[in-house]
Amino acid sequence: MKFAGFGEYAVDFYDGLLADNSKSYWDDNVATYRSDVREPMRALLAELNKEFSAGLGEGKVFRPYRDVRFSKDKTPYKTHCGGVIEAGRGGGAYYVEVGPDGLRVGGGCFHLAPDQLARFRQAVDTEIHGEALEKILAKLRRAGWTIAGDVLQTKPRGYDAEHPRIALLRHRSIYAVRVWEPDDTLHERACLDRVKKAWRQVRDFNEWARDHVGVSEQPRR
Repeated sequence: MKFAGFGEYAVDFYDGLLADNSKSYWDDNVATYRSDVREPMRALLAELNKEFSAGLGEGKVFRPYRDVRFSKDKTPYKTHCGGVIEAGRGGGAYYVEVGPDGLRVGGGCFHLAPDQLARFRQAVDTEIHGEALEKILAKLRRAGWTIAGDVLQTKPRGYDAEHPRIALLRHRSIYAVRVWEPDDTLHERACLDRVKKAWRQVRDFNEWARDHVGVSEQPRR
């Protein structure tokens, strides 16, 4: 299946799910999810695999169901559809998402296990690798990306508060994101070009993460 854009009702489907996150809504509209959201996402990732999957594995679409076991929010369904190409969580990722806000793309370290966090901080602490990351992130900001993540309120243990890269060292996860509000491009083949161009911009960030963070060696909880 060649990607031709997300379906006409992709955003409407998620607007409805925001208003009624219930099994009855899901069952009544699951055909729209499959035709306008899931299948186009699979087709999009299949085409992006050609350029971005080397050494990472093929892209995957995240399941639509939420894990509510340890969450106060017991709504059963995710209010967006995400797809990713990555070797493993934390070591760099190419991410794409469609939902009520439109199209979201991202890259970097969306989650850092303890061993990954230790390697991240060790790399940031060194002048050569830390400054390289600062330059990568500064370039992304200039291109319109937002740098986000889970950040400590205080300095991490073992590091000086006056460290030249203390702001980076406080991160427990770090990633770049861009969002396009719903528009005609979302429903056209041009959406592929939009994602492809964006992922090329985060390639240096992901390669830094691959080289200095890598995949976690600890079992995932």
